[in-house]
Amino acid sequence: MFKTNKNSLSTGKKAFRVADLIVILVIIALFIIADLFLPSYDIKAKILQKGAVFALIAVSMNLLNGFTGLFSLGQAGFMLLGAYTYAIFTIPTLENRVAVYKYYTTTAADGTVRGGLVQFALPIGIAIVLAGLVAAVFAFLIGLPILRLKSDYLAIATLGFAEIVRAICQWKGLGTLTNGSNQLRMYPYFKSILPYFLISFGCIALIALLINSTYGRAFKAIRDDEVAAEAMGINLAKHKMISFVISSFFAGVGGALFAMYQNTIQAKPFTTTLTYEILLIVVIGGIGSISGSIIASFLYISCSEWWLRFLDTDTVIPGVTRNGFRLVVFSVVIMIIVLFFRRGIMGDREFSTKRIYDWAKNLGKKTKGAGK
Repeated sequence: MFKTNKNSLSTGKKAFRVADLIVILVIIALFIIADLFLPSYDIKAKILQKGAVFALIAVSMNLLNGFTGLFSLGQAGFMLLGAYTYAIFTIPTLENRVAVYKYYTTTAADGTVRGGLVQFALPIGIAIVLAGLVAAVFAFLIGLPILRLKSDYLAIATLGFAEIVRAICQWKGLGTLTNGSNQLRMYPYFKSILPYFLISFGCIALIALLINSTYGRAFKAIRDDEVAAEAMGINLAKHKMISFVISSFFAGVGGALFAMYQNTIQAKPFTTTLTYEILLIVVIGGIGSISGSIIASFLYISCSEWWLRFLDTDTVIPGVTRNGFRLVVFSVVIMIIVLFFRRGIMGDREFSTKRIYDWAKNLGKKTKGAGK
């Protein structure tokens, strides 16, 4: 009898794993179909691109805030480093660089006009990895002093770092590298949906593998109780640094993808507001849930960019609805979600077909009980 129950449980688990795999394959198929049939200028294509980018950035922030328990608000700064690194090292030709760095050109001895400091271009893939590495190096350097801080003090320190990076990138003294307060443009970018999806979800898969490894269990132990984690032999400084650096690496990769999505890049949009948007996505999805961050990213972008846009027209409520009213309604929707889903959409759980089956089963039992 025991063997039969054990076998049936094992069969049930395998069935749910197959169902999870089918769901993933269906999602991939939907992205491929959208990539084939949606033109690049379509609003739905733009939402899918931006949603994929923000999903990666939100998951990278969740790795730090949700799984390790380090309250960091420096995500916009690491995104900025990644975006600028990608843009600087991928502007393809000398003519393009002269056009982009028109206020920061130099003339060589042979009379050749050069734009900017960097005079070569890297392949897209290498530049994306370099964007993550630059963000990771900066994270390591600032992590040495600031990871000694806790809670609000760590948040303030990382927030200050992001603002310092933004100010430095706009400084005229670095104009030959960052183009000062002017835009970086004319770099290669993806027009279709699929590359954003593949890169973002490939990186998210790596984060998921990390979280389910021994390092991930150490991160969760630190989050739950630092004293107990240290007593169990976990090196707090080492694991905090690993989490901080890896989170920043993927934020840098996300920044590179964001630069491609925008087509042009400038330091001005990388304000604290951007960090708060990402934090809001993490909270809505559920702190400590990868799938929650992904779902919340697409919901957030869809609501803010598409579904509520009709509220900006004067035809819905004449004399009341006008440009900007969409943001008011959007804020109310977010407040309702936070009030009624205090742990977010997924809480600290992950999406699975088994959870949906169990939820439907319990709902059916409750309905039958109410009927009696």
